[in-house]
Amino acid sequence: MTNQTRVVVTGMGALCALGNTMSEIWTAATAGQSGIGPITRFDATDYGTTFAGEIKGFDPASEIGKKEARRLDRYSQLAIVATRQALAQSGLDVSANPERVAVFIGTGVGGVETIESGIENLVTGGPRRVSPFFIPMMLANMASGNVAIDIGAKGPNFAPVSACAAGAHAIGEGVMMIRNGMADAVIAGGAEAPVTRIGVAGFSSMGALSTRNDAPQQASRPFDASRDGFVLAEGAASLVLESLEHALAHGATILGEIVGYGLTDDANHMVQPAPGGEGAARAMTMAMADAGVSPDQIGYINAHGTSTPLNEKLETAAVKRAFGEAAYSVPLSSTKSMTGHLLGAAGAIEGAFTLMALQTGVLPPTINQTDPDPECDLDYIPNVARQADISIAMSNSMGFGGHNVSLIFRKAE
Repeated sequence: MTNQTRVVVTGMGALCALGNTMSEIWTAATAGQSGIGPITRFDATDYGTTFAGEIKGFDPASEIGKKEARRLDRYSQLAIVATRQALAQSGLDVSANPERVAVFIGTGVGGVETIESGIENLVTGGPRRVSPFFIPMMLANMASGNVAIDIGAKGPNFAPVSACAAGAHAIGEGVMMIRNGMADAVIAGGAEAPVTRIGVAGFSSMGALSTRNDAPQQASRPFDASRDGFVLAEGAASLVLESLEHALAHGATILGEIVGYGLTDDANHMVQPAPGGEGAARAMTMAMADAGVSPDQIGYINAHGTSTPLNEKLETAAVKRAFGEAAYSVPLSSTKSMTGHLLGAAGAIEGAFTLMALQTGVLPPTINQTDPDPECDLDYIPNVARQADISIAMSNSMGFGGHNVSLIFRKAE
């Protein structure tokens, strides 16, 4: 490890298509349930893809207050609720020393729902119809800023905006902030609310989305030969990171430790991973070096696993490049098969999944594995969760622009 300061996780909160708390989400994930269904947030009848991973039963007015909710884009609302859940579990008192509490909430696209409605108001009603809250609601940093306002955290604050690696970057940078002595605690995570007309239309135009409209729950099928695109999803996850010393001082329960962080870029293509998964492999190798562990010590990998034709082939190659022969003995799975793809929040909720696997000894499955791809020949925990007493696990994230992040977690002692 690059620094002797140990960074632990003391709280987790999340909302996604599988549930509105981490407990609900984990129960559904380990049961191999899908949260995917028809889009209800707008009329998707004329769209090539008519389904997504939507959160069910979320009422921002009751969670945050009607007046405040109206001034926040949905992605900020989700970030605030996930953070409140995480703090409740942690028991961290932000007010005790607010200048030493940092907030890093990543996102891929920020307030896209606000952008969409704002432009519509401008076109149909002219400039006077644009809300005075348009700018502060749509900015990509506002989930991070609004979380800090909500909890009173006055320490370092920024929003990683690195597409589908943003949530993982937030966690990794939070680790570095604590190691470097610039904060005692960090609220780190990601938030995304991209299930909008322009969001679905844009990804659909790229050919990135699955079009299995007749079977939405079977649409996200990472590593399967018949995968035809990812499933767009919304959600948020927040983790409370603390130095071990700080966590023990206030009697927190340690949920796990973050011991490794690796980050690279492919410098290859706007949306395609590097040939052979070279960039992702370097991120994994960097994270293992940071953690001081070897490939044969990793007991589980939460894969990026988007369900796109190119990603899984190159991610499999990346694991082989980084792990060597150990690649064939380490189980890995894609929880996106159940949650859909949360874009900038994906790395955060998948970090939480990885911690839950360490805590419970249950490895979540990759569902919809019915026709294995010959080019994807590793152990992807097909369809059914698996019991495994593991002590070290990895979570990988990759984003448009060539961003790669690998995080390594250790079971709480």
